[in-house]
Amino acid sequence: MKKYIELIQKSLHLQAFQVENTMQLLSEGATLPFIARYRKEMTGSMDEVQIANIKEEWTRLTDLDKRREGIIENIDKQGKLTDELRSRLMDCKEMNQLEDLYLPYKQKRKTRAVKAREKGLEPLAKILMKQVECDVETCASQFLSDEVSNAEEALQGARDIIAEWVNENELARNAVRASFQRQAVIRSKVIKGKETEGIKFKDYFDSEESLKRCASHRMLALRRGEAEGILRIEIAPDQEEVLERLERIFVKGNTESSRQVELAIKDAYKRLLGSSIETEFAKLSKETADKEAIRVFSENLRQLLLSSPLGQKRVLALDPGFRSGCKVVCLDAQGNLVHNETIYPHPPQNQAKMAAKKITNMVETYDIQAIAIGNGTASRETERFVTNLHYDRKVQVFVVSEAGASIYSASKVAREEFPEYDITVRGAVSIGRRLMDPLAELVKIDAKSIGVGQYQHDVDQNLLKQSLDQVVESCVNKVGVNLNTASKHLLNYVSGLGPQLAQNIVDYRSENGAFTSRKEIMKVKRMGAKAFEQCAGFLRIPNSDDPLDNSAVHPESYGTVKNMAKDLNCTIANLIADANLHKQIDLNKYVSEEVGLPTLKDIQEELEKPGRDPRTIIKVFQFKEGIYKMEQLEVGMEMPGIVTNITNFGAFVDVGVKQDGLVHISQLANRFVSNPAEVVQLHQHVQVKVIEVDVARKRIQFSMKDCEQ
Repeated sequence: MKKYIELIQKSLHLQAFQVENTMQLLSEGATLPFIARYRKEMTGSMDEVQIANIKEEWTRLTDLDKRREGIIENIDKQGKLTDELRSRLMDCKEMNQLEDLYLPYKQKRKTRAVKAREKGLEPLAKILMKQVECDVETCASQFLSDEVSNAEEALQGARDIIAEWVNENELARNAVRASFQRQAVIRSKVIKGKETEGIKFKDYFDSEESLKRCASHRMLALRRGEAEGILRIEIAPDQEEVLERLERIFVKGNTESSRQVELAIKDAYKRLLGSSIETEFAKLSKETADKEAIRVFSENLRQLLLSSPLGQKRVLALDPGFRSGCKVVCLDAQGNLVHNETIYPHPPQNQAKMAAKKITNMVETYDIQAIAIGNGTASRETERFVTNLHYDRKVQVFVVSEAGASIYSASKVAREEFPEYDITVRGAVSIGRRLMDPLAELVKIDAKSIGVGQYQHDVDQNLLKQSLDQVVESCVNKVGVNLNTASKHLLNYVSGLGPQLAQNIVDYRSENGAFTSRKEIMKVKRMGAKAFEQCAGFLRIPNSDDPLDNSAVHPESYGTVKNMAKDLNCTIANLIADANLHKQIDLNKYVSEEVGLPTLKDIQEELEKPGRDPRTIIKVFQFKEGIYKMEQLEVGMEMPGIVTNITNFGAFVDVGVKQDGLVHISQLANRFVSNPAEVVQLHQHVQVKVIEVDVARKRIQFSMKDCEQ
């Protein structure tokens, strides 16, 4: 571990103690949320992103060392490992450097160069490389044999060997890499006959741009077009410039031998070196595009998971529809299903009066406080129908995103929760629960199905899953989890738990009733001291005798809080309730080797608002009245909308016409915007102006410029 500390410290511009302590905590099984929240003294108050960067760099260096060991062992078996080569291999900091050094020693298939060597032409190649010989024909004639019939054949074989030397030369590969890095262009052409089939890729039928300026979404679109057999893609710098650089490395004279070397260099670049580096840069550019797309998706997912919750209210939820009707469910304050039925307020049945009576009766019977309506088919019509009804109380009406609800309703998770109900009921329940607590409901769905990313199916799926799981874990632990109401799916993401302990907690709850204290968690099967340390601070018990059990104060700090209360001659409950007492706490008095000021400041903040949900309060939103279809939109029309997705090129906004429109990055504000996330957030309520409507292509263009937000 020690050998990595200095490398990571320099790479990430951190202090040695931050890296060393973080690596030590990670090696002991600590999670990112736990380290970031409860080990600030050890890490210098680093956040989860910085901790994750250390973990990622540590993994990269470990993988590099494993590959290095394999290469050294392989070369050593060949009897070709010199002290100088070992030293150079040990000095490699990047995988490309390592692979370049290993290239000449790799076991090769039957290449042209291998065949030429078997014909005894390597000595001729060495003569040509010296570039002294002027009469190459006569020289080559000395190497004729049963397998080499003439001088030109001998020269061709020698050039094949030289081409391989050029390809395997570290300096040459770095020179070509530098040209690709500086001036590579990515070109795409439509494959002949694929024009109609690939019309969605029309913008890329004949395109060209600098590789380093190719945005993530364009790169992924190009690669998708290539994968679907629509586009042919090439990445290359100016060939003449590259050949000049290579000639400066290898051509040392002006003889006939030098001409042969020049021919070999051209062949090497065209047949070996160029395609090898192109593959490398294609892979690198795809990885870069993947990382950016995953970053955007992760940030959108974070915003979605931390969307404003309604809280524990009694909710009536509708999954709207026309012919099949609207599925209605009533949920109690804990999200339990208490009633369900179907109404038909829309065509073709047109049973509006009966539907109205049923809705108002359900609101009264089940003491409903809010109504949730899915934003799919018939959403606007159902919203209008519901809001025009007269209730015996004030009822708030919310339109809720259905993205991924169908995935949940058909999943094993949903079948386990509601084995006796069909998918339509499960879908409506999911809509209602999303309003109450988006985080608790969305963790049950594969994050890729939620629909807030760009090209999520085209990126590295392992990297995507790793990143999204990390986001979910971060959000769950940021909010905290009610130990007595959380599902096993939500508990699964709590620091230190995982599927088995989450299930064990639910089983214990079923057998023994609600937990009464955090200490009781230790009675759960397989709950060890380490798992308890990692999870306890993120679990909440609202009705515990110890008020700290419903806060983010970790049990390891309970003694410190008790000392604070003792010194102020009050109970912990009084200390939490009385703001004047908070101000009297002298934090410096409680600093110790184990507890420093960062932790003490967190404790003080938590005492002021124990267990406070960091999410904002939900607001009711209303679309523009009278506008329900794209055909009703007119250029210049201004209206309210909800941000449904954010990409690098802009934000998509729902204005209630069943088709989201794009606010291009250039239309987000009356100033230059480099990143849409600077201006908008997911589910933000915004004002937009229509600037273009294309009904045939189902495209709407909005602008937020000059719109009062």
